[in-house]
Amino acid sequence: MKKIDTEIIVGIFVFAGLLCMAYTSINLGQVEFLNTDYYPLKAVFTSVTGLKKDTAIEISGVKVGKVEDIHLKDYQAIVTMLIKKDIAIQEDAIASVRTKGILGEQYIEILPGGSDTILEPNSILFDTEPPFDLLSVVKKFVVEK
Repeated sequence: MKKIDTEIIVGIFVFAGLLCMAYTSINLGQVEFLNTDYYPLKAVFTSVTGLKKDTAIEISGVKVGKVEDIHLKDYQAIVTMLIKKDIAIQEDAIASVRTKGILGEQYIEILPGGSDTILEPNSILFDTEPPFDLLSVVKKFVVEK
């Protein structure tokens, strides 16, 4: 009888340990099962060099969303962004691909507009700025001298 009790207690501890590991993995990995707190918004860029899925979207340095998808249509990059539902984006807002830090991590910065018209989910933001291409500037400088 004592052997069965010991096995049950060990089983409970193993199960509790697995639950703790799963919880920690989900929280550290920032896994979201349901994106009900976000709405989709699209932006059209001429270039999104270095931008990847799950890249941060910021307004005034505060993360307000992430990149869900990047695809090509008519030789332009269409970026689908997931924006938090409590954040309103004006129709004249500007989305820019920026670089953060020395290592050059890319993110999208949204500069709010002054319009009273708010973009609806799945709307398209056309006022965009591609990333600054340092390599082409260096090439021009070296070739011209």
